[in-house]
Amino acid sequence: MKITMIALTTLLSFGAYAQHDHAGHNAQTTEQAQAKFKDEKLGTAYSHYIHLKDALVASNAQDAKKAALDLQKSLANVSGGKKVIDEATKVAASSDLDEQRKAFSSLSNEMKALVKDGKLSSGSLYVEYCPMANNNEGAFWLSNEKQIKNPYFGDAMLKCGSVKETIQ
Repeated sequence: MKITMIALTTLLSFGAYAQHDHAGHNAQTTEQAQAKFKDEKLGTAYSHYIHLKDALVASNAQDAKKAALDLQKSLANVSGGKKVIDEATKVAASSDLDEQRKAFSSLSNEMKALVKDGKLSSGSLYVEYCPMANNNEGAFWLSNEKQIKNPYFGDAMLKCGSVKETIQ
């Protein structure tokens, strides 16, 4: 009886610890997602970029197309956004996931330059890299979190990649 009580208490303690740790992880993710730009228009464009990335992670070509169109529109009033608009146009012009992912690589390179020039007022963004994307040429993307969610392969290789840079 005593051993059963000790085992039960130990199990409940681990459960409480795991729940506490999980709650801390969620707070960290929320904090990371709250990165803000000095230029609100750039912040809006970046949020559309993240929606595009997430659509590619989910392998959803229709959502990717819509997010690319939203990104195009939001960049119209962002200084230096022309190159990103051109690349977003390529993503929006296709309904083929592979073509969208290929265009996303160039889009991400241009967006990275725009974001670095735009300056964050708070929070952090991550520049992530997959060496196997684009037929092993490699490709970058931006993320709100350190956890890798690869937009170039989706579920096939969701965690392939690493954080190469933190923008603060």
